[in-house]
Amino acid sequence: MQTPITEMFGIEFPIVAFTHCRDVVVAVSKAGGLGVLGAVAHSDQQLEIDLTWIEDELGDLPYGIDLIVPARYAGSEKGGLTVAALAEAIPGAHREFVNEILDRYKVPEEADTSEGWAGRDGDAAFSANRASRQMDIALAHRPVLMANALGPPPAEMVERCREAGVKVGALAGSKVHAERHVAAGADLIIAQGTEGGGHTGLIGSMVLLPEVADAVAPVPVLGAGGVGRGRQVAAAMALGAAGVWCGSVWLTTEEAETHPVVKEKMLTAGSGDTLRSRSMTGKPARMLRTAWTEEWEREDAPDPLGMPLQPMLTGQAIERINRAAHHEGSGAEALATYFVGQVVGSMNRTRGAGQVVIDMVEEFIDAAQELAAQLEV
Repeated sequence: MQTPITEMFGIEFPIVAFTHCRDVVVAVSKAGGLGVLGAVAHSDQQLEIDLTWIEDELGDLPYGIDLIVPARYAGSEKGGLTVAALAEAIPGAHREFVNEILDRYKVPEEADTSEGWAGRDGDAAFSANRASRQMDIALAHRPVLMANALGPPPAEMVERCREAGVKVGALAGSKVHAERHVAAGADLIIAQGTEGGGHTGLIGSMVLLPEVADAVAPVPVLGAGGVGRGRQVAAAMALGAAGVWCGSVWLTTEEAETHPVVKEKMLTAGSGDTLRSRSMTGKPARMLRTAWTEEWEREDAPDPLGMPLQPMLTGQAIERINRAAHHEGSGAEALATYFVGQVVGSMNRTRGAGQVVIDMVEEFIDAAQELAAQLEV
């Protein structure tokens, strides 16, 4: 296949895989796509380890990295407050609400439990200070793409990537956002419809993709949100995309590090079993509907905090839930959730990530040939 995306990155297929799992990154890039490592949850040390391992496995094959640097967050005027300073800003009522959920669902507090973000030293996640260090680490390696998952790419990211010959991408949920990202220096736009997992807007992919493609041309656009099979790749490209950005579909692959309880929920879920919730990060993010999201929708639930306070508040709780999800007598299994898009309804079997790429390409070819046949007189 030949599109502006395959030419930009020297890949065989315009399939870009966003994942927090380094094994998926490698499998997709080896299959002819482009694996992109989501680094927001990585410590500096773990990021260095994973990027070194990815490059050892891939050799000369390309890969990318995804960071989160929102334009506005608690302490943004100072480049990001320390974890200790931010922890003091979390209201006691919010802590009590989370603790009450854990107690009612009988989620045990283990002796070796960490304190989530609140227990880490240094700068908080989702802050410019921390993202700058992650850029230092990434640019000491050789990614071909650096994407910002929230908001326009910061000037520092654009300048440093240009100097290093790394392309800059940015996710957009509206035409206005896409235009803003291009003005900031983005080399490509990931237009993510509301169907997508994680942070999304309210506009569906069918409407969003042609609007964004027309607005930012000739800057290439990757279609995201609701893409997990070849027919959806064909639809995205028919709407003006030069390729696709997929995240959810890799969560049930053989290589994925998805929690086994959550993976099983995804394998049996329908496309209507997700919702946009601020309960994890403080910003609307699509995830699997579970008892956790329902608790935050209660009338007496406090409003979720902004970023990064909400993930600091919930980080330890999510870790406890995941550790206890297999415990007999605990309600942790009912609470367990993760970010995933509406395409989860099609994620009903486990395959290798490389096989997912092959299956998508084969179905894309079939769909394109069927469409071409309809044009024959």
